[in-house]
Amino acid sequence: MRLTAPAPAPLLKLVDIDGQSIAVGGRGRRTLLSFFRDAACPFCNLRIYELTAHHRALSSLGLDVIAVFQSTPADVRRFVARQPRPFRLVADPHGETHDVYGLEHSLWRKLKAVVTRVPALLRGLRIVGLAGLRTNNRMPADFLIDEHGRLAEAWYGSDAGDRIPFERIELFLARGLVERASAARDVGGSDTITAA
Repeated sequence: MRLTAPAPAPLLKLVDIDGQSIAVGGRGRRTLLSFFRDAACPFCNLRIYELTAHHRALSSLGLDVIAVFQSTPADVRRFVARQPRPFRLVADPHGETHDVYGLEHSLWRKLKAVVTRVPALLRGLRIVGLAGLRTNNRMPADFLIDEHGRLAEAWYGSDAGDRIPFERIELFLARGLVERASAARDVGGSDTITAA
């Protein structure tokens, strides 16, 4: 079942491919939790490349990125982690975490992406090679989770290459900056009133 925002994010205790624990859905920093189909997926690898390119700017605005693949740890290392990534990578070979967040399977929507997103498919295939043609039918999804552990946005891919636009991620981060600045003013203002 698909999740909708606003709602508490399901709590997850994950282990990344380096053996480090990750808690998702608790209090902390703003998080982009991205679910990927398969480590060999050309669309997924293209998105990982884009996330890597945008990571420094997004991180400076207070965003943590966690990428979860329905693949074995060996496949994640082979296709995605062969180049260092500045964010956490998780292997979920049986799709249990994908199921908690309501990700769907669809051969039709996978084929739709192959037909309608040819330039992205070709760029992704340059990254992963022909192994990218033998991927699963799981659809991707992205979740923006605020520092209080609430889902701010749930983006379920309409096809295998559909991801949340970076503009929506930046808007989410801008709202967080405004909220923190407002809270800091409120705390500073109440100190001034108390002192008077």
